[in-house]
Amino acid sequence: MGSWFLQTGSGARFDWGPAGAQRLAAGIACLVVVDVLSFTTSVTVAVESGTRVFPYAWRDESASTFADEMGARLAVGRRMATSASPWSLSPTALRSAPFTPRLVLPSPNGSSIAAAAGESMVVAGCLRNASAVGRWLAQHRYGTLDRPVAVIASGERWPDGSLRPALEDLLGAGAVLAALRKQCGGPLSPEAAAAADCFEATPDVVTAVTSSASGRELTGGGFAGDVDIATELDVCDIVPILTDGAFTAAG
Repeated sequence: MGSWFLQTGSGARFDWGPAGAQRLAAGIACLVVVDVLSFTTSVTVAVESGTRVFPYAWRDESASTFADEMGARLAVGRRMATSASPWSLSPTALRSAPFTPRLVLPSPNGSSIAAAAGESMVVAGCLRNASAVGRWLAQHRYGTLDRPVAVIASGERWPDGSLRPALEDLLGAGAVLAALRKQCGGPLSPEAAAAADCFEATPDVVTAVTSSASGRELTGGGFAGDVDIATELDVCDIVPILTDGAFTAAG
């Protein structure tokens, strides 16, 4: 199918979901995964507390086996959290749960995107740490022609399993790309520049995410607190990087 999809000639690139990550992975030095509601938001909350977060792509019995192998606690689905197992994908739950040094966080989208990066550096970005991620990328010369970066908006899934582009992830990815553009000026691909422009042109990002389809879904399901945490713009200076299979804070 040629190489037109690689967005070559640009230091910063943008695409959607695991398939987009897999397509861009061959030509990059770093991949930033953005899943605002809620994988990468939850990663920042956990890593802020000192927890090592192991992403895992499946929410089935194999996740429990993997957690045992890693000597880690297993995060369960939002509605499955109990007093005995209080860790879940909910950032609100993670804030109130007891500290655990190691946590397995299943996420079919976020984990699959991270796995698609191969040997490239993987960073977890969201609205909470977008400026910090942009600064870190620029400091390490990611986003240049010599060290291209791909920022991947995770998106959600329709019932048939196909990708549903999600506004919150477009804005989260755009926030990271806008911050990187301010630091190093580009060159951004047209796709990446459009995502950055979308973020900068949104007058009220908090309201946009809260009122989005995903925001309304979580709020209607009783998880408005997760949306509140996900829209804490630039409150976090932590840059989680994937090292030895787990997200930890960049030094």
